Amino acid sequence: MGDRGKVVLVGAGPGDPGLLTLKGKDAIEQADVLVYDRLVSPRLLEYARPMCERIYVGKTPDRHMLPQEQINVLLADKAEAGNMVVRLKGGDPFVFGRGSEEAQVLRARGVDFEFVPGVTSAIAGPEYAGIPVTHRGLASSFSVITGHEDPEKLESSIDWRLLAQQQGTLVFLMGMKNLPLIAANLMENGMSPQMPVGIVQRGTWPDQRVLCSTLDAVADEVVQRGFANPSIIIVGQVVTLHDDLAWLKKGPLAGKTVAVTRARAQASKLTEALEGLGAVVQEHPMILIAPPDNLDALRDAAVAAGTFDWIVFSSVNGVDAFFDALVNAQDICAADVLSARFVAVGPATAHALEAQGVHDALVPVRFDAEGVVECLEGKIAPGQRVLLVQAQQERDVLRAGLQAYGADVTAAPAYQSVPVEEGRASLVEALRAGDLDAMTFTSSSTVSNTICLLGDDAPLLDGVALYSIGPVTSKTMAEHGLACAGQADEATIASLAQLICQDLGGLA
Repeated sequence: MGDRGKVVLVGAGPGDPGLLTLKGKDAIEQADVLVYDRLVSPRLLEYARPMCERIYVGKTPDRHMLPQEQINVLLADKAEAGNMVVRLKGGDPFVFGRGSEEAQVLRARGVDFEFVPGVTSAIAGPEYAGIPVTHRGLASSFSVITGHEDPEKLESSIDWRLLAQQQGTLVFLMGMKNLPLIAANLMENGMSPQMPVGIVQRGTWPDQRVLCSTLDAVADEVVQRGFANPSIIIVGQVVTLHDDLAWLKKGPLAGKTVAVTRARAQASKLTEALEGLGAVVQEHPMILIAPPDNLDALRDAAVAAGTFDWIVFSSVNGVDAFFDALVNAQDICAADVLSARFVAVGPATAHALEAQGVHDALVPVRFDAEGVVECLEGKIAPGQRVLLVQAQQERDVLRAGLQAYGADVTAAPAYQSVPVEEGRASLVEALRAGDLDAMTFTSSSTVSNTICLLGDDAPLLDGVALYSIGPVTSKTMAEHGLACAGQADEATIASLAQLICQDLGGLA
């Protein structure tokens, strides 16, 4: 057992990943173990280091993946093993988050802990729906109440008479199952049946829904409209401001669910683009970007970087790996390296080079290996030395094409894509439930690994629209018998997102 560790209980906010605090992000980035809940945005997991152990303990009002008592023990055990443990909780740890209970167990075990507050859904959910919890002349106070109280209890711990008679806003969390009971108790204790009630389902998420009703009608309307957990119940005159203050616009992909199969570390840009269009995005990573089987070629290329006339990068991953190797190389002058001409397979790779100080990289019209070969025709002189920084599994198109121009070509495998089991179980569950409208493939490896990992479950893909980022990926889809619903005009994330929007969202 190592030195005793520590537990940081972090409020992840209500759903929108942009609402995580900077201190919360810092904690996730330092975590050795990340223990997270169901209502935590998958995007927040990207901040964790690759070697961080991720443990899902998701809970719904009716079902716990791991009982609370076992979560308490898990946190203490992991910390006592010398780990920096982050307990990532939806909303705020102190607002019905049971963070204080977890901390009591840690204190009893002698484990150090700290809290990082989070934005609570009790305020953020209504706010994203244009419903302020206080407003001059309507409500000068608000109360946050659990809606998850056991209806079979002999005596309620909630003072319904006091709640029904106060003039402030009432916010009930986790209360959809008990909504009829909540409404009945408030009316029985004197609240007007016409009191405005707002329901915000999945507040701050791309698929947020809002229902405005009255106390006597809301229980029936949520059934008719199909509202369910997770939802927030707001009772009070402030609900009448929704029409004036609603600001969150539904995007053209609202109501659509899209699966992203890229490596988790790469998925964020595509996820952001699709969520920006209103889609619900599920990340099911089918690949992991890993070092090549042998790093010698990359290290040798970094040491000799100043001797090449051209350096060609086939992806952002190659840029990152090469410049990391360059930093570690001995007796290398950056000025020598920057004297070479640089080529980037596409805009994203060019942007990665710009981040490294390279601002004049050539970018072909067509963003693939064939496009690079065409772009360099007439530019490379016979005998010039060309370095290809590429994937271990790269096709031989670049090498063969540039050698045909008389170039002296050296290939340096910088990374490889390997199958990863992480996304399989969640993808199969989503496919069986019929939750997915579309799935994206951004490389041949995402296609091949998806088919490999799904195995006998691969036929489940038949009911999903499958989209490709480019011709090479589309060819691999065809080889595996997958129907391509559409191919992006350019091999870019932006073009792929736009294609899906045109097909599923009707955007012209």
